[in-house]
Amino acid sequence: MEFFHDLADEISQLEQRVADAVFGAVRAQLRSSEDIAAKELERRLAKVRRSLQKAEALLRGSERD
Repeated sequence: MEFFHDLADEISQLEQRVADAVFGAVRAQLRSSEDIAAKELERRLAKVRRSLQKAEALLRGSERD
């Protein structure tokens, strides 16, 4: 089960990097309210982040098995 724990840790780190990118996209939106590309990027990154959070939770749940 150590493998799952390590993998969950890696996913958690990746999720944090995506979270930072989300905030960067939001900052870009605030600078330019007409920036459609930044809005779409923020939406996609937020979806990726949620998926990573789910994957981490699933892996951490498997440690209990």
